[in-house]
Amino acid sequence: MIITENLEKKFGDITAVQSLNLDIKEGEVFGFLGPNGAGKTTTIRMLSGLIAPTQGTAIVNGYKIGIDNQKIRSTVGVLTETPGLYENLTADQNLRIFAELYGVKDIARQIEKYLKMLGLWERKFDTVGTFSKGMRQKLAIARALIHEPRTLFFDEPTAGLDPEAAHNLRNFIADLRKGGRTIFLCTHNLDEADRLCDRIGVFKTRLLVVDAPSNLRSSLFGRKIVFHLQNVNENLIASVKKFDYVTDIKAIDNKIVATLDNPELRNPELIRSLIDNGADLTFVGELRHSLEDVYLQLVQNAE
Repeated sequence: MIITENLEKKFGDITAVQSLNLDIKEGEVFGFLGPNGAGKTTTIRMLSGLIAPTQGTAIVNGYKIGIDNQKIRSTVGVLTETPGLYENLTADQNLRIFAELYGVKDIARQIEKYLKMLGLWERKFDTVGTFSKGMRQKLAIARALIHEPRTLFFDEPTAGLDPEAAHNLRNFIADLRKGGRTIFLCTHNLDEADRLCDRIGVFKTRLLVVDAPSNLRSSLFGRKIVFHLQNVNENLIASVKKFDYVTDIKAIDNKIVATLDNPELRNPELIRSLIDNGADLTFVGELRHSLEDVYLQLVQNAE
């Protein structure tokens, strides 16, 4: 659970984060999207109790930043974009150091649990310097989880990974979600955010919008239904255009593209109207805008 109220951070005359207000529920996967330099990493550092805000406040897992920083750090796990690991030490030794710092009771059990979960158990006594980037990323995730935190901050967790390693890591994050952990995910991979996140916030120094990906698509672009026909004529276009809830209509080749709200409710009436007017209807589908379309539209509007 994360609540921020007018959270702000300045570095000299530069405002990195401006008046940030968030309410992230326990067990939610929240995507925090924005261009490089937007203030995403600075936000994570404030919320994890690593740096102090210039003004405003935040509650993380029931603790207030600036007052309960030690308690916050004990209940969160952080995966940075470039996690620092001790390359001359083994995977086991790396995890053991941090487990001791967090006061983990059964260290051996926790190490075994997460190394097996992430497919690194057979390499536990190998030095980290011999690990691939994907293996290092998995070890860094194990390190973030070793003390069983309630909230996880992931900063570009799949950056630079090959497709298979990125796929496996996304599946692991999805499994963590099922376990009820709160996950704050910063990523430039918009497909990843679309698949994993309950809600996303688009951010560029200030918060531009927060909503579920599907709601953002609908609010920005509307829902576009594509009616595939044998032939399109003016009579068929008029049979769809006459309904008040159709806000836009276009004919493209042998297709009619109609923008409307609540197509699950409206489509049967539109289909009947087309057929009554002689349409040879072959297929009905929805034209979906990608999360990338949504993101670019919001950032460009902000600029």
